[in-house]
Amino acid sequence: MNKEYTEVSPSDPSVDAYTTTLSSVKAEIDYKHKKCRYVRKDGKCNVLFRHVPEEWLMYVTDIFTTLVEIRWRVMFLIFALSYIFSWLFFGIIYWVIAMANGDMKDPTNAPCVYEVRDFTGAFLFSLETQTTIGYGFRGMSENCMVAIIVVTVQDVISCFIDTFVIGIAVAKMASARKRAQTVGFSNCAVINLQNGQLCLSWRIGDFRRHHMVEGKARAQIFRPNMHATGREDVNYKDLEIKQSDLILAIPTTIFHVIEPSSPLYRMSLEELRKDDFELVVSFTYTDDSTGILHQTRTSYTPDEIHWGHLFQEMLNVNRRYYKVDYSMFHHTAKVLVPEVSAEEYEQMKLGRYPCHSPRPKRPCINRKPPTVELVNGTPEPEEHVATVATIAAVCEDHGLLCLTRNPVLI
Repeated sequence: MNKEYTEVSPSDPSVDAYTTTLSSVKAEIDYKHKKCRYVRKDGKCNVLFRHVPEEWLMYVTDIFTTLVEIRWRVMFLIFALSYIFSWLFFGIIYWVIAMANGDMKDPTNAPCVYEVRDFTGAFLFSLETQTTIGYGFRGMSENCMVAIIVVTVQDVISCFIDTFVIGIAVAKMASARKRAQTVGFSNCAVINLQNGQLCLSWRIGDFRRHHMVEGKARAQIFRPNMHATGREDVNYKDLEIKQSDLILAIPTTIFHVIEPSSPLYRMSLEELRKDDFELVVSFTYTDDSTGILHQTRTSYTPDEIHWGHLFQEMLNVNRRYYKVDYSMFHHTAKVLVPEVSAEEYEQMKLGRYPCHSPRPKRPCINRKPPTVELVNGTPEPEEHVATVATIAAVCEDHGLLCLTRNPVLI
């Protein structure tokens, strides 16, 4: 049966009094050198493609997507050059027509284009025609059918260029990447206890007033793999999220319960520090204003996953509003959590953890725990309950930090 996992309040007695930010947490532990990230914090994949066959041909074939993805300054440069080259191209044609008709040698001759006596006049006529300026000094005559055809072709090409420029500009402004920048993840992920189970959690929030229609959260463990033959590849493992479908009206903490099916089930704090993996999280959603599908991504390395922390409260409910304090979005607080894996912690709760105490005066506690009242006040059968004395004794025998002063449901 699925359980609903709620975040523990920092005002709880089991929470340490002081709060901390990402910068202060990093100063506590001396981590090893950082590995190369697969996904950067801004969501971009840190992947470099080499020797792609016919790369330029693919970019030119899909020219619309190419122009949408390039930078604004490059796009402005390309469009400015396209206009200038078109003016020059048709200006040269008008200049050649004027020379062939003898407009430059004999002023009394009936011209093809009025007031075009040199290349400068031909260029200005081309510019005025394509931009529909119409100063009134230069114009077409009925003497040259070739010049009339050229003007018609230039007008059609001008419409195509204007349509293409406007379409690219609108597509870039409505790009999904811009909307994705207003949906953010916390700078770090945390591991703590929720309902008596170790959970990995991170926070996500929408910074705009107009929220999305629906969204789905997803998480994967990315781990590089080196084979005995020297071949390298990567392994992906999905992390199960109990409540992955979200309506992100307020910031939400996403939980992954570290169960036997989780790749983190046998990972303790010490192993977490030594491991080389990357937690890639994403949130795919539909914007209610545009109806466009967006995705926001980020990643967490082991040094950005903080054991024994939880996120600070940032929601305040009053009579009229749900007030959200985004200054607390990345803040965490310390809590008391055993530095063992989820597998060892489950054995500790069941009283089945192997007892090898260095203290001979304390006997091994393997007896059946008595019935006690639960945290929520509901009595349960004896096989579902363990007393604090049992957990505390086992923790002390193995040099662990005792979890809490309250009875814990198994």
